[in-house]
Amino acid sequence: MLGLEHGSDAVVADLASGTDFYSRDVAPFVDTVYGVDVQAAMHEHHREAGVAANVELVTAGVDSLPFDDGDLDGTFSTMTHHEYADAETLAELARVIRSDGSLVTVDWSPTGDGEDGPPMDERFGPNEAASQLEDAGFTVDHVHDRSETFAVVARQ
Repeated sequence: MLGLEHGSDAVVADLASGTDFYSRDVAPFVDTVYGVDVQAAMHEHHREAGVAANVELVTAGVDSLPFDDGDLDGTFSTMTHHEYADAETLAELARVIRSDGSLVTVDWSPTGDGEDGPPMDERFGPNEAASQLEDAGFTVDHVHDRSETFAVVARQ
């Protein structure tokens, strides 16, 4: 997804990481994963499950990341784009992702029955999410729409 080889020296961030389920899956493929969540309590769930040695838990909002310009090789988020998708936050992501770095977002789509996920009026469609990223200076490489979710892969 991020185009990383097993054991890469990449530094990535799991945005709005929650219990860091995906951080654990990505950790073997990178040097460092920052599990970023605004709720410190979410990190406690991850600690109970065990934190990989190369996962650092960071309490911060996606709109104010504690990284220097270009610090990250990539970011990913699952089912949380709708929570932070505004121009200022996407500009913050553009700031912290290095040139040619990757951003992958998977979120709930406004299609489908809506039984799971956020209310339908809080969701973005894949083309709308891609447009938001392009407006923030990203180049969209891939858009995939499914009945309940979508995925967008972009690079800085």
